[in-house]
Amino acid sequence: MPRLKLAIVGRPNVGKSTLFNRLAGKKLAIVDDQPGVTRDRREADGHLGDLDLDLIDTAGFEDLTDESLEARMRAQTDAAIAQADVILFLIDARVGVTPVDERFAELVRRTNKPVLLGANKAEGRAGEAGVLEAYALGLGEPIGMSGEHGEGMSELYAALLSAVPHLTAPAGDEAPGDPSTRPIPLAIIGRPNAGKSTLVNALLGEERMLTGPEAGITRDAISVDWQWKGRSFRLVDTAGMRKKAKVQERLEVASVADTIRAIRFADVCVMVMDQSEAFEKQDLSIADLVIREGRAIIFALAKWDQVQDPSAHMVEMRARLNESLPQAKGAALVKLSAIAGRGLDELMEAVVQANEDWNARVKTGDLNKWLAYMLERHPPPAVNGRRIKPRYMAQIKARPPTFVLMCSRASALPESYKRYLVNGIREAFDLPAAPIRLLVRQNRNPFDGKDS
Repeated sequence: MPRLKLAIVGRPNVGKSTLFNRLAGKKLAIVDDQPGVTRDRREADGHLGDLDLDLIDTAGFEDLTDESLEARMRAQTDAAIAQADVILFLIDARVGVTPVDERFAELVRRTNKPVLLGANKAEGRAGEAGVLEAYALGLGEPIGMSGEHGEGMSELYAALLSAVPHLTAPAGDEAPGDPSTRPIPLAIIGRPNAGKSTLVNALLGEERMLTGPEAGITRDAISVDWQWKGRSFRLVDTAGMRKKAKVQERLEVASVADTIRAIRFADVCVMVMDQSEAFEKQDLSIADLVIREGRAIIFALAKWDQVQDPSAHMVEMRARLNESLPQAKGAALVKLSAIAGRGLDELMEAVVQANEDWNARVKTGDLNKWLAYMLERHPPPAVNGRRIKPRYMAQIKARPPTFVLMCSRASALPESYKRYLVNGIREAFDLPAAPIRLLVRQNRNPFDGKDS
């Protein structure tokens, strides 16, 4: 694969040198909160996944053309742009779009070179609105990232491959930004003795995990690489999680902590429950943890071969799920008999679908056409006699799908209306298994919120 020359540009103090150091794999550029530390352009070899990069770090853009130091720094930035194959234009997501950013966007737009827009420092709630605001620069979809924490690197990789058509990942290699080729981390979770290890053994086709009637045999989160119909998975069998009051032994406390860690590093969690006692309080607590962590969840009803009236029992199970966990009512509910080997293909098909939903991205144009339809069908209620005006919606990240709605009087938007929008997103864009997050933020316009 040919090397790619990437110029990292932007106004002072947006995190260019921090990202440069991360891609170079070492601290080559001085980083400080004080703006203007970098003055010359700096070059280094770098890597992102299997992409070899010639990196160029630049001084912060200053809109000057005189003989001052700042103007000479600007000339260095112009030279970097001229020699680059791709321009990565960074803004500070915590600050939002500034007038200097807007002038710089005009400059890079005229270069006739591929330009990627990075909203840096986007970690946490402080950067969400800035990512959304970046769309106004007209440089395409912004990449929410954090050079300091390494967030958004897979999205940057995918954007580089899209921006330069002759760059393609070698066949068989795992692309960090391609969810169809990376192994899917899959955690098997549930209460003790629910049948988790039996399920893993059935999937693997061997007695890989120790099983038995005694509760709590598995103590560590055991990871196994495995393939199903050409897809790679990283299966993690976890220790059962009991009620906190019953977790007393030091070893069991460590096992529960290991299980929580497995949930946080999984893409999809399969919640195994004995069909005769499914959706009890502890099941709901575990499922709620998975949903709060933003992981896709599938409910597996084990020992289904023991059910007397399967149709009626499934109706009851679905009703319990919808009533007890309305935030997960679109999740798959799969019937299993692991010992007999029944329901395994249905389970894995549900896992693949849930993973696709978890990685889904919705185009901004389609999202806002849908929003206009939803507002026309059912506008937000007036609160204290004053209207709430939704303005714009965008998806700021996948894994899980996370959306930001910009509107006036954001804090007054009722939870019931947020649920209406989330359910609408699920239905309109066919994302039944995704744990969708909707963030509502106030418009920056000082006149917003003064509607009559």
